[in-house]
Amino acid sequence: MIEALQSFNLTKELWSFSAVCGILVGMAKTGITGLGMLVVPILAGIFGGKPSVGLLLPMLCFGDIFAVKYYGRHAEWLYLLRLMPWTLTGIIIALFVGNIVSDAQFKGLIAVTILFGIALMTWGEWRQDEIVIPDHWWFSPLFGLAGGFATMIGNAAGPIMALYLLSMHLPKNAYIGTGAWFYMIVNLIKVPLHVFIWKTITIQTISFNIAMLPAITAGAIIGINVVKKIPEKPYRKFIIIMTAIASIKLFI
Repeated sequence: MIEALQSFNLTKELWSFSAVCGILVGMAKTGITGLGMLVVPILAGIFGGKPSVGLLLPMLCFGDIFAVKYYGRHAEWLYLLRLMPWTLTGIIIALFVGNIVSDAQFKGLIAVTILFGIALMTWGEWRQDEIVIPDHWWFSPLFGLAGGFATMIGNAAGPIMALYLLSMHLPKNAYIGTGAWFYMIVNLIKVPLHVFIWKTITIQTISFNIAMLPAITAGAIIGINVVKKIPEKPYRKFIIIMTAIASIKLFI
């Protein structure tokens, strides 16, 4: 395992950034929404676009365990069933696209996907009181396709799912629990695709993920304990701004 970790040739500074990402993943999965969007561009900047997606996925799966354990019983399954067929279609489309673009183009796709998600998140913040469930037939298919594409390309479906669930006016625990099950199911579906098709999950990356487990666990514990204490609006604005800056840097 030590040799596998050494093969990444990371400096102490980059290992520190990676550990911080692990903490942020744990916090994001246990209710402090928005932090996951900050992790994606940071890891893409360190490891490259496509490799970083496979590197992050097992970390997210581990975080999903905490999320489902603490909030899963509150899930509203009807909304998941509406989304899932379209989400799987979006994953398949992204799988094809990811096979025909270069790593530089892949990083660009991640950045565009994240910035699109940030735009949705910002719009949702401004219009939160006015969001209603559209009656149009295309509402769930549109969000399902967008979420599936975003999660496969860059593990970046958070803002899309957030806006979809906000539109349902779910109670807080139901909002978190429904999202927790959605991400666990989708992330587990993505694992064999990364292993056998994109080949971005390897023995080497699993070694990295194991090394990040303490950081993810610490983040999950922190998230569970402080989620109710953080002022929501100032915090979300900070995350949106920082994520936008990190995403723009992927173009440079």
